Parts: sequence; structure tokens; C-alpha cells
Amino acid sequence: MIQVTRLNGQPFTLNALFIEQIECFPDTTITLSNGKKFVVKEPEEAVLKKVISFYHSIQIFSLDQGIEEEE
Repeated sequence: MIQVTRLNGQPFTLNALFIEQIECFPDTTITLSNGKKFVVKEPEEAVLKKVISFYHSIQIFSLDQGIEEEE
């Protein structure tokens, strides 16, 4: 789960496992696998960092596997 903030300033917790897409329109819009959309204050990069951190915390995602460094 990650905590994000609605445009009205209200924080809420979102299950990151259901995130299908993160876009900027220019506001950051998170689309879940069920089609529901949330517009949040955090920039796209910040949401992505929270998702990656969450994946690491539940040991689903490891940066050591399958990601090659760019030269």
C-alpha cells in the first residue's frame, strides 16, 4: 500500500498491486486494473518511487534481477 494525496489535500492509501498506469496530464493520474482513476498531487516520479519501495518491502520486485544498467 502507498499513501498519496488527492488534489484537495486529502491523503489516502492505495493498493499499489492494482496500479496499471501512471500518467501526467499535467496532473498525475493513476489508473487501476479495474479502470478506476485517481488524480493525485504527487509527481509521477514520486509515485513510481513509492510503488518500487512498496514492491521491495513485500519482496515482489528486486532491482538486482532483470534490469540492466544503461551505459
